[in-house]
Amino acid sequence: MAVWGGASESDLKAAGAEALPDGPSGVRLRGWHIESSRQPILNSLALQEWEEKLGTSHLPEMVFGESSLYLLHEDSGLKLHFNAFDALKGWKQEPLPPVEVPAAAKWKFRSKPFQQVILDYDYTFTTPYCGSEAIEPNPEKAISEDGCCSLCWEDCDERIDLAALSSKEPILFYDEVVLYEDELADNGVSLLTVKVRVMPSCWFLLLRFWLRVDGVLMRLRDTRVYCAFKGFPSDSASYGDPNLISQRLPVIAHKTQRLKVSRSITEGS
Repeated sequence: MAVWGGASESDLKAAGAEALPDGPSGVRLRGWHIESSRQPILNSLALQEWEEKLGTSHLPEMVFGESSLYLLHEDSGLKLHFNAFDALKGWKQEPLPPVEVPAAAKWKFRSKPFQQVILDYDYTFTTPYCGSEAIEPNPEKAISEDGCCSLCWEDCDERIDLAALSSKEPILFYDEVVLYEDELADNGVSLLTVKVRVMPSCWFLLLRFWLRVDGVLMRLRDTRVYCAFKGFPSDSASYGDPNLISQRLPVIAHKTQRLKVSRSITEGS
């Protein structure tokens, strides 16, 4: 369930944010449109269509095919989105060998029990998926000279500001979306989820694949995305809390001192 983290209307207003209109869960803040959707698992007909598109006869027990999370930067059209279909495409493209455990035979053909058990695919549904991306043209913005643009990820030495994430800022929006899950016939779990947390100064996202095969294997693949907002909010209400503003003001001078108590003073006390 989407949670507003205890954020009041005054918290949203102070941050210059607004909740999305009735219907979708999400928030609009500092040029970002952040929206999540949690839907029921796919029915049998939809699963058959997915199997045809993915070229497989095996899918997780619970596929939340219509559930998603996306973050759209409205000025640039940059869109990051997370969904089960693209994640399972990644699973198909990374042909990991099956985990060889005795219990595997119990779930390999659990939907087709009369077929011969052949462990010839990665039934843990491990995926290298780190999210999907796109550029959505903004009709209100001028088109660049070359008429197109693309996203470019580059390696860097920067690290996520953990101090900012642990600050006492109000959480304006939070949600956790399950994309797919398989209990491996009660012999473990394969789970792909994506979480987002939005605060006045930043948003943080965690895409996590978690695998546990009881008594044999554990595997964890995390993708973290962090966006810190630059500058100051335009809403005057944002300047009512000095604790929030103190994190954005430049440090002009800083001095650290230690008080040393002399021995003569301590002896005479």
